[in-house]
Amino acid sequence: MKASAFLYPWDVIGDPDAPARIADLGVRQVTLASAYHSTRALTPRHPGHRIVTAAYASVLYPPGEPYWRGRRLRPHPAGSWAPGDAFGAAAEALSAAGLDVHSWVVLAHNSRLGAEHPDTSVVNVYGDRYPWAPCIAQPPVRAYLVALAAEAAVRPGAGGTELESCGWYGLAHLHAHDKIAGVPLEGVAQYLMSLCFCPVCEQGYLEVGLDASELRVRVRRALSPVWRGGSVDASGAELLAATLEFRARAARELQEAAVAAVRERAPAGFQVLLHADPRVERCGANAGVDPGHILGVADGVVVPCAGGPELLAAFAARGSALSVLAANVTVVAGLGGSPSSLGEVADRVRGVGATELRLYHAGLASRGDLECVRTSGAVG
Repeated sequence: MKASAFLYPWDVIGDPDAPARIADLGVRQVTLASAYHSTRALTPRHPGHRIVTAAYASVLYPPGEPYWRGRRLRPHPAGSWAPGDAFGAAAEALSAAGLDVHSWVVLAHNSRLGAEHPDTSVVNVYGDRYPWAPCIAQPPVRAYLVALAAEAAVRPGAGGTELESCGWYGLAHLHAHDKIAGVPLEGVAQYLMSLCFCPVCEQGYLEVGLDASELRVRVRRALSPVWRGGSVDASGAELLAATLEFRARAARELQEAAVAAVRERAPAGFQVLLHADPRVERCGANAGVDPGHILGVADGVVVPCAGGPELLAAFAARGSALSVLAANVTVVAGLGGSPSSLGEVADRVRGVGATELRLYHAGLASRGDLECVRTSGAVG
């Protein structure tokens, strides 16, 4: 089964053994970050360092000055964790080892953007801003994300791209010293806490027949029992359905525009995939999509399968023989993955319709994790 391993440029640069080590896993492809959010990452085999701290969301190559000139919203180049054209240098080394390279582009997840331009962020029903979550309904934000998708995706050495966070981001976010788990927020409550009430979204609700002031009261009322230890009010499901038309439309418009911009810039045959969840209301790295729609826009999807292959079924039912359905599985035991059972996992996802595997994450995995991948017989 064709597989691609996720990597950061800093997993490769300065480690001359890294390309061969990845190729030895049996994978044919690497999905290499070219635009990424802030993170702290382990590099357990690198000869020069063990911890890489990416202080802010950045592009891992030099952004084109003529391309961004005059734009209020623009990406920042990486700091010392990925200086210069880190993506290009890593891609060249991986290609020399016989590996295909596709870019990995994180879009609507950017805390620095929210810090520098607070008006671009999602604003929840209580007036709290989520600086990590750009509001994709705002035209300037959408224009920025579309431009970023095109530049970060089509890098020298890349034969395709995977667009992550190409949709709404909401409350769920692994933030530094996160302390929001005191009250469980699942399902509808998580959705309601992810609704945006910026001026653009308020106008959007009005366009689907929802007065923003009244909606704010209703959402707060539906959430009120949650803060007292109960469950979201029964009206919460109605509010989800009522607001989803506008939010789904905003996400579709971003996804269509981003894919079109990538294809306009890319050479023929350049593959475009989206990290996606078939539940349209979902926020986060795997954007909620309508399976039939997105498979008519992109070449395929990368679907989270760490909890099982169930989410693949909706895409398999709507895809064509040409659609790429990649199952994203975690192969880092310390992050909850089961690399020792990768062969069984591959069989299960193939049975539901997966055509490829994505292995998260070859740079973070221990030596033992990688040995499990290499001997699993699941990749090739």
